[in-house]
Amino acid sequence: MCGICGIYNFQSDEPVDANILERMNCSLVRRGPNDEGAFIDQNVGLAMRRLSIIDLASGRQPIHNEDKTIWIVFNGEIYNYRELRDLLISKGHKFYTSSDTETIVHLYEEYGPRCLDHLRGMFAIALWDSKNNTLFLARDRVGIKPLFYTILNGEKIIFGSEIKAILEHPEARAEIDHQALDAYFAYLYIPAPLTIYRGIKKLDPGHYIKITAHNITVRQYWDVTFDPDFSKSEKYFLEGFLELFQEAVRLRLISDVPLGGFLSGGVDSSMVVSHMALNLDERPNAFTVGFVGSTGAYLDERPYARLVAEKYNLNHEMIDVDPDITTILDPLVSAFDEPFADDSIIPTYYICEAAKKKVTVVLTGLGGDELFGGYERHLGFRLSLLYDWIPRFLSRSIIKPILVSLPESKNGSSRIDHIKRFVRASELPLDQRYASYVTTMGAHDRAKLFRRDIRNKIDFNQTADLMFSHFNSRDVSPDPLDYVFYQDFKTYLPEDILALTDRIGMHHSLELRVPFTDHKLVEFCASIPSKYKIKWFQKKFLLKKAALRYLPKKVIYHKKQGFSSPMATWLQKDLRTFCDRTLSKQEIDKYGILNWVFVDRILKEHMSLKERHDKLIFAIIMFQKWLEKADFT
Repeated sequence: MCGICGIYNFQSDEPVDANILERMNCSLVRRGPNDEGAFIDQNVGLAMRRLSIIDLASGRQPIHNEDKTIWIVFNGEIYNYRELRDLLISKGHKFYTSSDTETIVHLYEEYGPRCLDHLRGMFAIALWDSKNNTLFLARDRVGIKPLFYTILNGEKIIFGSEIKAILEHPEARAEIDHQALDAYFAYLYIPAPLTIYRGIKKLDPGHYIKITAHNITVRQYWDVTFDPDFSKSEKYFLEGFLELFQEAVRLRLISDVPLGGFLSGGVDSSMVVSHMALNLDERPNAFTVGFVGSTGAYLDERPYARLVAEKYNLNHEMIDVDPDITTILDPLVSAFDEPFADDSIIPTYYICEAAKKKVTVVLTGLGGDELFGGYERHLGFRLSLLYDWIPRFLSRSIIKPILVSLPESKNGSSRIDHIKRFVRASELPLDQRYASYVTTMGAHDRAKLFRRDIRNKIDFNQTADLMFSHFNSRDVSPDPLDYVFYQDFKTYLPEDILALTDRIGMHHSLELRVPFTDHKLVEFCASIPSKYKIKWFQKKFLLKKAALRYLPKKVIYHKKQGFSSPMATWLQKDLRTFCDRTLSKQEIDKYGILNWVFVDRILKEHMSLKERHDKLIFAIIMFQKWLEKADFT
């Protein structure tokens, strides 16, 4: 696991400045505290920071081929590298290390860009082909590892594992992209290819870039297709899932350093940890986070995690999170380089901090919800298709007014908020209906959030299209739920869930592996009809049925609570003073971007339990904290 960066002056022979490249590389030290390396050949420079996981002795990067015409820096893990190594040796390639990185070099020699088809793992790749004067950049299929880049004046490309590396280059411009800013407040993260900085982009998952002196080619090499196979039985899908899942976990146990697992008490993480225990000789390390005090009691899944730990004799550690989170907001902002407001960032920070004291690699259960319909919004969307059959006069004139007038829960539960979202969206077309489930607030309210001069710089329809373009792009499946799954897979999974996993893990120099995102497993699960994923009111039906072989029933069928924080209650109690200070008129007006009158209104509505606005309030807090640290013009 590493952090990578580089420069290519593709329209000139201007030599790469070694000092600039070194500053870029040093900014990534948390991603790789064990080693560093660089390669400069006139107008191209590659650099890396290494967190040593595999081949500790000889795996130092950059790595080259036999005649040193191809050089690579690489962030990630290739889980099938031993199999690929044997194949390449049989074809005459000679290796000088035992690392997975060198496998990519020889694969590229053999197959060119199609080398990506052979890789099973997570990766961001930067490869220099001196024979063809070509820089090759690639990101893994699902988007587990990040890659950012900017092209300056059509003359040079600067790239890195994090935005901070690019901003170390003196020619990189740090200007706010107001379209990305609107997307942030809509979704709580910034979807690819946007970043908060105009001109700096994320490379989309499953894509690569080839840069030569003559052209720049961005191409998609992989995508998931939700194409349900109705000819197969439930048993076929259950057995097929288990076979691929077991393989995915086994592959991710390859490590030359200590490893462990995150155990939330839910089905996904419990399945991962149970299969770790079944495949390791020693007792696996497992880590569980919980919240101190009554404010987070309804979110506490520690009793279920304990059942799994006892069943598999795990080396289990419980971590308590104190709701005084103000001391970690600055490091959270530094880890992301741009605004990010999924409040599960808080327990993730603490559990990574605790795990790093014992291990270097951790397996997580992330991705199971996307594959098997595990979110409340998935069930809500399915129920909305049934709700459509209720006579309009009844749903609009009687049911809706009653439900939207309900006060929010005092204990921070989101149930009432979900009901309100459901009935408000029931009259919308399917794409807009699901968009209303995943957006913090609609375009009309977001327009009020910004000051007039900022509002005029934003195309609110373009923000919606970031989601609609995925929802409406699938024409294979007859099931609207597959459109939902595809949209989540292209947006929420890579740019929220996996981005959080990467940034917070790497902030603690901890590698997080995600078996549920194995691309072979993903492709198989995309062929499962949704009737086996959500059955009546039961989410993740097939996954839970598979889990019966490995987990206690109490773990499988207890109410899902999710890996999040009790933010709604924190804002009303423990964080009330901090919130009032951070979002005061003086602080909001300082930067001339947000409209304090609107901010004040949503604060009052939330504190009085009239409406739930915890996600938006936390997003504003994180934006204000980012503004304090950011250097933009």
